[in-house]
Amino acid sequence: MKISARNQLDGKVVEVKKGATTAHVRVELAGGQVVTAAITNESADELGLAPGKTVKAVIKSSDVMIATD
Repeated sequence: MKISARNQLDGKVVEVKKGATTAHVRVELAGGQVVTAAITNESADELGLAPGKTVKAVIKSSDVMIATD
């Protein structure tokens, strides 16, 4: 796979929750942190996502905000 996004995190699917149109996919990273992606149910099916499957979480964002108290 070749992709321009530089933020690629290796992980394992721990949960896939499907709604009416959107699936929330929880991915556990090597350090134990969990990231959640919202994708279409169709994409989740096409990718064969299920708990235990090894995946890459690809993060592409146009901006990042920082906040302090």
